[in-house]
Parts: sequence; structure tokens; C-alpha cells
Amino acid sequence: MNREEALQKITSLRNELEEHNYKYYVLAQPVISDFDFDMKLKALEKLENDFPEFADINSPTQRVGSDLSKDFEQVEHKYAMLSLSNAYSEEEIADFDTRIKKIINTDFEYVCELKFDGSSISLTYENGKLTKAVTRGDGVKGDDVTRNIRTIKSIPLQLRGNNFPNEFEIRGEIVMPFDVFNQLNAELEKSGEPLLANPRNTTAGTIKMKNSKIVASRNLDAYFYYILGKDLPFDGHFESLQKAKTWGFKISDATQVCQNLEEVFQFIRKWDKERFNLPVATDGIVIKVNSKKLQENLGFTAKSPRWAIAYKFKAENVATKLLSVSYQVGRTGAVTPVANLEPVQIAGTIVKRASLHNADIIENLDLHLGDTVFVEKGGEIIPKITGVDISQRHPMFSKVNFISTCPECQTELIRAEGEAAFYCPNENRCPPQIKGKMEHFVSRKAMDIDGLGQETIELLYSQGLAKNITDLYKLEKSQLENLERMGEKSAQRILDGLEASKNVPFERVLFALGIRFVGETVAKTLVNKLHSIENIISAKSDDLVEIDEIGQRIADSVTDWFSNEENLQLVAELQEQGLQFQISEEKIADRTEKLAGLSIIISGTFEKYSRDELKKMIEKNGGKNVGSISKKTSFLIAGENMGPSKLEKANKLGISIISEDDFLKMLE
Repeated sequence: MNREEALQKITSLRNELEEHNYKYYVLAQPVISDFDFDMKLKALEKLENDFPEFADINSPTQRVGSDLSKDFEQVEHKYAMLSLSNAYSEEEIADFDTRIKKIINTDFEYVCELKFDGSSISLTYENGKLTKAVTRGDGVKGDDVTRNIRTIKSIPLQLRGNNFPNEFEIRGEIVMPFDVFNQLNAELEKSGEPLLANPRNTTAGTIKMKNSKIVASRNLDAYFYYILGKDLPFDGHFESLQKAKTWGFKISDATQVCQNLEEVFQFIRKWDKERFNLPVATDGIVIKVNSKKLQENLGFTAKSPRWAIAYKFKAENVATKLLSVSYQVGRTGAVTPVANLEPVQIAGTIVKRASLHNADIIENLDLHLGDTVFVEKGGEIIPKITGVDISQRHPMFSKVNFISTCPECQTELIRAEGEAAFYCPNENRCPPQIKGKMEHFVSRKAMDIDGLGQETIELLYSQGLAKNITDLYKLEKSQLENLERMGEKSAQRILDGLEASKNVPFERVLFALGIRFVGETVAKTLVNKLHSIENIISAKSDDLVEIDEIGQRIADSVTDWFSNEENLQLVAELQEQGLQFQISEEKIADRTEKLAGLSIIISGTFEKYSRDELKKMIEKNGGKNVGSISKKTSFLIAGENMGPSKLEKANKLGISIISEDDFLKMLE
């Protein structure tokens, strides 16, 4: 195939695949199978590899993202992204209507839209191509997340047709559908990792990930609700949105023109019920004046447009009976009370349990078994009890008192001064703590052992094959093959994962041990300062407090953990298995104390190194990376496009500002 034929075929495949993307993700009307789509995508990928001169960032093959990490640059919005003022009742909407009528003396229409609960985004298109995607940020500036947004298949990279403005912005909400969120949580639960709280927070975190390949795998969606620019096709906001739909944008079918306030109220009442049938989260209704000219006349306050308001749905609050209170023991020994309820439907799902968090919550609610309680389900996974209907309480109902002994091993519970939670101190004998420690040990951010998740750990523990972490390294293939739902391949995968974990660096091994208050950052700090497990074991609490970011609580927890003979035995056995318990001599030799005692902040973009690389240099030379400027900041490394607020604050506090070259000279 010559170059001309290749370009023709590449162009044809790109157009065809984008058409299928549009039909599948925007119209929800696929016309070919997933297999056929994948085959066409692979054919295009091969052609682009064979003819790299025809590479295009807007090609369908680029939606998969990449593993390359890149810091996000801050970009100033051409049009400020202001927040909306909120209303919580029909009376407040009526007041909004009255204020508008006092300013404009002509008939007008409202447009009512669903307020999707995700992460706001502003896209810029030039000559029909997506050129920039920026988060809301502080409304004046946001982060450039274009690489990640390109992976979302419902967002057009190239617009359809040719009757669109040469340049315009369109704003919308990036959302994670409920089924995608539930699947993600199911996978996390299976691998023994903490569950995500809600689709909104997960979406916001996802679009700020540095690995766009992971973003692509999250199957985010997007709905658009506002267009800005000079040459827009219509004065009517609603009409412009309908036009944008023909360009390939996903516009909610629920969007509706309302001629008067009563129609607005009807829309609100309808969707207050219907929202539970939607595939994505919504938290209200947005009401806008339809005419762009009238919007301009009405103008803005300092914080929000005068021509729009958000009506916020009330979190659904229902009454049900408290049947009992059970107690769960986590891997750290923290005991969490859970209310068991008479099943009730809230926000479209059947709820049987609600979190009570700790003993103080139970006491403040003055809970009694049999009480009629009010349960609310906002964005969180587990609903919460918000109150008690005392009028329904029978005199014979017994008061709920927090337990005094562990429900699993009957050890007397303890509560440290200043802490809300009760703990079971029997960490090496209490079954949920033992299993929890193993689950934490094998998790992705710790030892990342392939094939070992919560279910497998539970199975190994119940069968007596693994009663602690070191037992995992003694497993044999024949033992694993005989387990339920486990074959030769799965068994070998686990053994290979265990072997590979022996190369995991020391800081992750220390984190994997599950020492209370020793998270990823603290583990890295201890390892960078003390270099070996022997030095950490022998360190006194006073020595540890001298290390930056190590407070008294962390220091006491570390010394207590290593004063326990069983824990020392665990470390010794893991050392025998070949796990990493010190930094290599090469890494130690590479470290210096040139920046010891200095707190350094980085801002802007740089020519020679990325921000991550500069941060590693600071750590390697004994310095401390900080995220915000204070009197304690030693100096600021300034690059291009640094935030003016940081510059202003640095000057105000007299903080030294140096360039990338100045910093590199310090390390020579």
C-alpha cells in the first residue's frame, strides 16, 4: 500500500469509527458489534503505526490514553466559570423570578435542565476540532486536562457537519454512570481495597489522574449545557443546545423550555421523582433565562449570573425501624457500629443498614432498639441515621450502649485519649484484624500481589493455609490447586505474584506491614531518613519526632509496634523470605543533605525537568516538598505560567524566588 492509499484508508476508517462512536455513546443506537468495532480500530492502529507521518491526536485510536505522566498546567478561562446561586424551595424560585421581572420589562422564557452531579468542564473547539479541556478550578483558572478528556468516547474530537462557529466554548459535566461506579467498587472490594465514596468524587479524581490510560478504562460520560462564543447560531439558549446536538454533543433529552413559573415548578416536581431512574447522579435542576440578549442585560453578581439559579433536591429522608446494632472490626482494630434496619427504599435502592460511625454518635442520638429513625442517603455508599422520632418510642425499648469487649475475640476494648473510636488491642489474635492485615499487605499500593484479593484471603484463612502474612510465602502449588474455584493457572499466578513481591521497594514493604498511622508518605519519609529496618527498630520515639512530618502520635505508634516480639518475629521471617528491608547502597550513595531543613515549593512549568522530577531531586537531596506558601517556606522554584496568587504571596512574605537553573546550581 502506497502513502496515498494509506492516507485514504486511514481517513475512511477514522470517519467510520467516529460515526460508530457517536451512534453508540451519544445516541445509544449501535449498528455494529463490539468485535467488529475493535477489528476496525486495530486495522486503523496498524496503518497509523506503519505510516506515522499521518498521526493525528484526534484519531479514534488516541482515546485509549497513555502511561506517560504529565503535570497539569493552569489555564485562565476566557469566560469566567462562575458558580450558581442555590434555591431549596419553590418560594426561593419565585423570589428569583420576581428579581428578574424587576430588571427586564418584556416577556421571556425559562429553560429547565437537570443538574448533573459530576465534575464541570469547559471545552474549546477551533475549526471543528477539540483543542482544549479545562476544569472549573477557582472559576478564573482551571487545570488543562485535555489528554484525559480525549479518552471520553461521548465527547466529539471532530465535530459533525460544517455549520458550527470557527471558535467556541461549550461547558458541561463529566459524570460516571452508576453501573460503571458499582463495577469499579466491586473490583476494589474483590482486591481488598477501600471502596470509593460516590460517583461525583470518583469522577473528579479520575479526570485529574496523570495516567490517561486509567482514565480511559473508567468509561466516563459527559452532558453539555452551555455554549459561549461570538458567532453562535441562535439567541435562544435552548435552540443553541439543540444545534449543538447535531454537531455531536450529548445534550440531555430532559432539557425543556418553560413559558412561566408554574411550568418550572411542574418540571421540578416531575424530576424530583424521576431522577432515581436516571443512569447518572443528579442533585438538582438549573433554571435559566432562555434569551442570550436578556442574559447579557441581566448580567452577573460577583459570584454568579443573575439569569440562572440552581434548585437543589433535598436528600431523601425516610423513616424506618432500628432492629439491632452490630459491630465490625477493621484491620487496625477500630470497632465501627452499624445499624440494622427494617428494609426501606431510599434513592431507588433498598437500604437495610446505616453507619453509626462511633460511640459518640450513638450517645448523641440517644438510640433505643425498636426506635423509629430517620435515614438519609446522600452521595455516600452507606446511608446514615439523621434523627429519632422520640414520639414513637415505647417505654420498654432498651437503650443502645456501645460494647465493651471485641465482638470477634472478646478482648476488652480500649479508647485512646482524644480519639473517637474504640479499638481491639488483640491485633495478632483477632480474626478480622489478621485477615485485614493480609488484605492490606497484598493490596495494590502495598505489595501488589497478583491473584490475592479479599475472597482468596478469606478462603486461605478459613482453610487454615494462611494464619498470618508470612504463611502466604509458604504456600505450595498443590495446596492452592485444591481450593474452590482455583485451578493450576490461578495457583501459579499467585505464586508468581508472591515471588515478584520480593522486589518491591522497602518503603512499600514498610507501608504493607500495616503499622497504625504509617501511610505511604510516612513510610517513605522513614525509609529515606533511616535507610534500613534495623535503624527503624532501634530508633527511640524522641529520635523519630526529630524527623520532619513525624509527630508524637506516629512516633509512639512505630516504637510500640516494633517493641512487640510477635511483630519482630514477623519482620525476621519476611527478611528470610527475601523481602526488601533496606535501601540499596546505590540509592544511599545517591542521596545528599544539600537541601536538609529546607521547605521548597514548585510552581509553573519548566524547560529541563518536569515538576515530578524536580520534586524527586528535592527529596533525594534532603529537602521537603510543600504545597502551599507560608512563613516556613524556604524558597519557591518558579517556572513559566506560575499562579499570580503564589507569586504575590511569596513577595508579601519575603520568600526567595529562584529559577530552575538557580535550583540546579544549588545541587552541583
